[in-house]
Amino acid sequence: MRFIWLAIFAAVFLWSAINPKDQFTWFLEVFPAIIAIIVLTATYRSFRLTPLLYGLILVHCIILMVGGHFTYAEVPGFDGLFGSTRNNYDKLGHFAQGFVPAMIAREILIRKQVINGHYWRDFFTVSFCLAFSAFYELIEWWVALATGENAEAFLGTQGYIWDTQSDMAMAFIGAIIALVTLSGIHNAQLARQATASA
Repeated sequence: MRFIWLAIFAAVFLWSAINPKDQFTWFLEVFPAIIAIIVLTATYRSFRLTPLLYGLILVHCIILMVGGHFTYAEVPGFDGLFGSTRNNYDKLGHFAQGFVPAMIAREILIRKQVINGHYWRDFFTVSFCLAFSAFYELIEWWVALATGENAEAFLGTQGYIWDTQSDMAMAFIGAIIALVTLSGIHNAQLARQATASA
């Protein structure tokens, strides 16, 4: 399974790197995916995640790499969705930015027994995702200040004045939906993993 994961990641990464729309934007967008594979490789033996989480992380990396290849404002098939005049691929990206980190945080909190009680754990998880989303928006701002017009494609605002707020709202929604829809499956996988390692 690990080799299938790596093969898919490598194939999409190579496709994404070949003649991207903007080389600088490509690097900025895929950099989190590069960090992800480094961290996952380094922790594979010491802190192996559930299959659900590895799958979600791969999907998130693919979203990043597709966005990097085309730039988020020009991904085919996302123009004018829901009556909008803009390309909404970035909203998918920010939804994933809440959805996937919510499950990562949940797994770490449960396995490390950081917080007792699922209500407090869910509250902390959603709060973490909002903080992570806000910090990412700050990174986008800092990159824009440092590089000027070169960061326009990375920011992906497309002239929408509420882009930053709506990005964070999508991450918020993604985190809540992840917890509501996947907690049961996640609990079952965590239980199997605990039994296997006992």
